Amino acid sequence: MTMQGNIAKSNFDKVSDLLHKYFDGLYRGDIALLADVFHPQAHYSCATNGELLQLAMPEYFKVVDNRDAPIKVNQPRIDKIIAIEFAGDVTALAKVECAIGNKHFTDFLNLIYVNSKWQIIAKVFHYQQK
Repeated sequence: MTMQGNIAKSNFDKVSDLLHKYFDGLYRGDIALLADVFHPQAHYSCATNGELLQLAMPEYFKVVDNRDAPIKVNQPRIDKIIAIEFAGDVTALAKVECAIGNKHFTDFLNLIYVNSKWQIIAKVFHYQQK
């Protein structure tokens, strides 16, 4: 494998690991873990119900903190990475799916590499009721 290929694989593995931490944080309702995977200035956006919903991280963490974590209500864990794409060595886009309660989410997560680590800078998502 070339040096560039090694860097790409390393970045892919790092982003994949971060996404699994994201899933862990959602499933456990673990705000500290989510605060580690999201950049402090990240944005959370959705327009599923026809109106734009945008939250800053402190507001989003309150939403997570105020709902029953799937692990606490014995909900089966359902999450998967659909795709990860890179635009250079410091920018990525991930498409992931997960379920929380009666909602099935498709998330588009924009990631950046800053301060020697990958973090989610934007979460744009859609959900469907089960």
